[in-house]
Parts: sequence; C-alpha cells; structure tokens
Amino acid sequence: MSRSAFRAMGVEVVVGAEDEASCDAVRRLVYRWDSVFSRFREGSELNRVNASSSELVVVSETFARAVRAALAAARATDGLVDPTVGAALLAAGYDRGFELLGADPRPTGSPVPGTWRSVSLAGRLLSRPQGTALDLNGVVKGLVVDEALRLLPERSFVSAGGDLATNSQVVVALPGGGALRLESGGLATSGQTGRRWLRGGVEQHHVIDPRTGRPSCSRWDEVTVAASSCLSADVAARAAFLLSDEGPGWLDERGLPGRFLADGTAFENDAWRLALSSEPIAA
Repeated sequence: MSRSAFRAMGVEVVVGAEDEASCDAVRRLVYRWDSVFSRFREGSELNRVNASSSELVVVSETFARAVRAALAAARATDGLVDPTVGAALLAAGYDRGFELLGADPRPTGSPVPGTWRSVSLAGRLLSRPQGTALDLNGVVKGLVVDEALRLLPERSFVSAGGDLATNSQVVVALPGGGALRLESGGLATSGQTGRRWLRGGVEQHHVIDPRTGRPSCSRWDEVTVAASSCLSADVAARAAFLLSDEGPGWLDERGLPGRFLADGTAFENDAWRLALSSEPIAA
C-alpha cells in the first residue's frame, strides 16, 4: 500500500491506497474543498458568502452540498452541530489560522448562540439573515474524507486530523492510548485538547456550544465515535462531546459506539463495549 501525507484544512491528511495516482486525486480534491470552505483564505467562497450584504445568495453546488449536510446534522442533533457558529468563534478569538494564534490580552466578545433554523437552502439559493457568519467545519472534513475514499480502490483509507474513513480493515490508534481494528466505515474524534489559546487571560477552545455561544464546558477531553461514514461519526462525536454527561446515553440510543476520555481515563459506552466484546468494530 502506498501512503501519502500532506497538509490541508489545518490538519495532516494521510491517504493509504494501492497506487500513487489515486493519492494524487485525493490531494486535488482536498485542496479544492479547502479553497472553498477555509475561514482563513481571503477569496474562499465561505468568506464571500459571509461578507455578502444580501440575505439571498447563489452558491456553488459544492457549497450547497455542505450546507445541506450541515442542516441535516443540526436537525439530527437538535442544533448541537450548528453551521452558524462563525461569529462565536470570532468572539472567542479564533480569527486567524491556529498556528498564528497566541496569547491575546483583549477580552472575548459577547456570546453568539447558534441560529441554524434561520438558514434555508433551495437548490443553490441560500437564505440567511444579514450578519450570519457560517462555519461549515462541523461537516466539511467528514464530507471530504468520505468523498475522497470513493476515489480510491479497495483496501484504502483516508484520514484527516485523525478522522478516518476506510473500505477495508485498518488498525487505528485511539486518543489517550490503545488501538482498535476498524472493519470499514468511519471513525472520528471531537474534543477540546487540540486547539486551545488564551484570550483575555482565559483559555479558549474551538468547539463552540451553540446553546451558549461560548466554547463548551463539557466534562470530556475527547470523544471518539465509530459510524457508517466519517461524516456520521464526526457529527455524532461532536454532539456527544457537547452533551457532556448525557453523551454516552445519547450514542447508545442510536446504537453508536463511543469512547470518552477525561483526565487520562477512558470511558466506553454500552455500544462500544458490545462491539469490542463480539467482533472488531464494523462501522
């Protein structure tokens, strides 16, 4: 198997496939999506949409696809995964690429709760109130990983920042130690340990709770979920993280295996323990 690694979307992307040409196709796809959805590229479509003064804007099919996925995720999680947290991220100080963030003495801005129900899409016509700042990173990474895997032959995988989709057995390292063998499907982790910074002397992180408009106060450091796709796993992991104590039960109700990490200790929900006690997790 050929392995290729490159940096895009603020993370390391790793592709495992039988031929180098397939890896090149994935690289082109990921770079194209990054150019559309980056908050930190001046000419990205996301920034053009957010800067538009019109409540109605025609978007590309790629952008519309991500908005549809984001609204579906919001409905499925009762708004826990919300595409309208862009302003909340800015208020928390995440206003440039993470590698450029440092301690900033200025206070955080006012909290900006999510308003996903104010967003609608008809074909490629996007409607949202003036001033709404979309951030589609809650679904874009999972979408592009799943799309990239479809470009690859059997016995392949794609990982972006640790979130993974595979069409064959692969051994995956877990946050906090340990590993599992994933038969197929997706595995994703959401949490607050990877991207932290100081704003006004207070530590911030990038997972916004749309209910408060502030970085989440979840008890968990990281939540890892296995599902049928990387997108499904990513959405579920974020929702379970934000639900804090209620996260394990929320995943169990949906039959999704979840592993929760807090202060170096791992807790597994019933679905995870059941999957491990019978067969390797087949997402």
